Amino acid sequence: MKSEKIKLELDETDLAILEQLQRDCRQTVAQISARAHLSTSACHRRIKALEESGIVNSYVAKLSSKKLGYSVEFFVELSLATQVEDAFEKFEKAVSKIPEVLECYLVGGQYDYLLRVIAVDAEDYERIHRQSISRLPGVTKIQSILSLRTVKAGRGLPLV
Repeated sequence: MKSEKIKLELDETDLAILEQLQRDCRQTVAQISARAHLSTSACHRRIKALEESGIVNSYVAKLSSKKLGYSVEFFVELSLATQVEDAFEKFEKAVSKIPEVLECYLVGGQYDYLLRVIAVDAEDYERIHRQSISRLPGVTKIQSILSLRTVKAGRGLPLV
């Protein structure tokens, strides 16, 4: 398996660096190198190698949705009329243009796609649902699930 191969190519120092980057990617190389028990120059080379290999593919800031005025989050399950490549492509191109759709997954099971959607309030979600989600190409069934509270948010991949 590819994931096992990648894990085998990474040593404990690489994993320590990755752990630090996941924890806080704004740390200086000097801070990361101290925590990974490595010289600054060696740590910098390893970070660059991890970036070039694609293992580290971006750095992002996690923003507070509440402080930015988004008070509700929904998970939306969608079914398409057909299961052909062209239908998937049209849907995926259209859904990627909706800014309130934070994530979209092609899934197995009763539905074809799972979306994570953010809104200011229930009225705003109704607008998003009516004007955007329900107009996505090929959609035949929609089920919205209100998230009451985040119990565990993604903080990075398990590296051990």
